[in-house]
Amino acid sequence: MPERTTTRRRQLGAMLRKLRARKGMTLEEAGRLVGVSKATVSRYETQAGPVKWIVVDALCREYGATDAEREAVVRLAKDAKQQGWWSSFADSIPESMNLLLTLEDEAVHENHFSCVYVPGLLQTRAYTTALQEANEIRLDPAEIERLVDIRMKRQEILARSKPLRMWAILDESVIRRVVGSAEIMKEQLERLLEANESSHIRLQVLPFSKGAHAAALGSFVIIGGTEAALDVAYVDFHTGSLFLEKDEELERYRLAFEYLRAQALDVEASSAMIQRARKEL
Repeated sequence: MPERTTTRRRQLGAMLRKLRARKGMTLEEAGRLVGVSKATVSRYETQAGPVKWIVVDALCREYGATDAEREAVVRLAKDAKQQGWWSSFADSIPESMNLLLTLEDEAVHENHFSCVYVPGLLQTRAYTTALQEANEIRLDPAEIERLVDIRMKRQEILARSKPLRMWAILDESVIRRVVGSAEIMKEQLERLLEANESSHIRLQVLPFSKGAHAAALGSFVIIGGTEAALDVAYVDFHTGSLFLEKDEELERYRLAFEYLRAQALDVEASSAMIQRARKEL
């Protein structure tokens, strides 16, 4: 399984590239300012090889990073060799999942828009199992259990001492689509109602009556760090995943989320709609 080093190095390199680009500085200029070669700066911006956090700190200062940005990036550099909790689950987790788990493990907040299924962080075990069993490529029971275990473990970020702040907008189809069975779906909708009572989770439903909306591209997640510059947009397609970090890409998804939030029912009305959907099962 790819070690957490790989995912942390990928995130570290992405952040260093973004900070340097924001400053409008070349690799050669950056290296000269901190006393390393152009090749070294280039290597720091890739997934390859070790890094020295002192150099990373110096680069951040030259790039004009905020204190919060610099501290977050230096922390990535210092912790690059640490393994994530997911390393014990299996010998082969896809790199896209590795990166998602690393980003999520350090996230402060997440904004979700879901147009097909309940977000993974709020799924019940039975709902998740039913989704895995519906895969067009049949999985053996042991593999299904492994994947479900990983998803359930992910949810612990909502229960830690400083829990992730989550804002989720669900298309009405998410609460109307019966996954597994009516009983499984009732349990899942009850889980959503409980989540909406939490101080760090907000759920809104976007009803069919609103018609066309701002997220025709499908479901997405904005994974937020301590500073906006650390945000990453995650888009999960059936055939793969995309992690978007460019400012113009992030701005598009942030704007879409704001439009969706404005179109959706408020929290109280959303809970009422979820309750009605549950009673109708």
